[in-house]
Amino acid sequence: MKKIITIVGARPQFVKAATLSRQFQIAGIDEKIIHTGQHFDANMSEVFFREMEIPKPAYQLDIHGVSHGAMTGRMLEGIEKILLNEKPDGVLVYGDTNSTLAGALAAAKLHIPVVHVEAGLRSFNMAMPEEINRILTDRISTALFCPTDTAIRNLKNEGFDNMPVQIFKNGDVMQDAAMYYAGKAQLKSDILQKTRLRKFILATIHRQENTDNPDNLKNIIAGLTEINKEIPVVVPMHPRTRNILAQTYKLPDFTIIEPVGYFDMIMLLKSCDMVITDSGGVQKEAYFFGKHCITLREQTEWTELVENGFNILTGSDTQKLKAAFETFKTKTSDFSIDLYGNGKAAEKAVEEIRKL
Repeated sequence: MKKIITIVGARPQFVKAATLSRQFQIAGIDEKIIHTGQHFDANMSEVFFREMEIPKPAYQLDIHGVSHGAMTGRMLEGIEKILLNEKPDGVLVYGDTNSTLAGALAAAKLHIPVVHVEAGLRSFNMAMPEEINRILTDRISTALFCPTDTAIRNLKNEGFDNMPVQIFKNGDVMQDAAMYYAGKAQLKSDILQKTRLRKFILATIHRQENTDNPDNLKNIIAGLTEINKEIPVVVPMHPRTRNILAQTYKLPDFTIIEPVGYFDMIMLLKSCDMVITDSGGVQKEAYFFGKHCITLREQTEWTELVENGFNILTGSDTQKLKAAFETFKTKTSDFSIDLYGNGKAAEKAVEEIRKL
């Protein structure tokens, strides 16, 4: 491929795009980025492009704050217009967001090859919008780049061996990013000095199944409040979730801070004692930086983390959350096990993309 359009719209995609964009430049592939605007807050969008030296998006669609259907439809319309004008050799999408599905659909309907990075992941929970997005994106893609053997197995179980698609295991590009940017974060981030954090637990809550479900959110807040009595809990929180809390509950005892950029997040991950999250990407980032993770979900795409004892799934159950905390307080684990490659995932992907 000589010219590729990359679609991004949410924080994890900015991190992944940084790794491949760097390799595209080395390989001499012309890449143009479309930013759908799915994450519109400056702290969750612009800061990533600035900090991680990702090429400035050629197109900004500024689509956010509407329902799943409206968002995906408007993205599909906007991306289609750009693809008709640009006539790329391929379209690259990451992960499982509405931006991912819209980009893949727009390209597939125009018969432009679709490259899906982080393919084959399954939570087997069709109530998750992300599960629908990733299944449909895989099905209409031309090339699927899988981070793990489990992802490849999922595709084979779904009959992808009999479909006109190429499947590659390249590793996890988020590990590339973690390894590459860890040193830069040490120099550029002052989050620890500003917050004066020492011993603490890092927590994130953003999935709608938790933030928009009053019972789930109440149980999670109760669990974090109990844990905070023993070890301070710090939560970088999206304004939307903060507003929900302010309207529904009294302010919790644990510490809420503004959303943070990638370098600040790396420093929080490196310095914390433990991670509690409902994010897919943060589960892996916890592992990359040698931290046990409690996942506020009933399923995870990253089953190898659970199987190897690095991760415990608790859903929104307060008692399970507290029990997992007690388990990890004294547990030691060997984080040197290689689950996601050796930091060469983006390089391997671009080598194959050049041949397509």
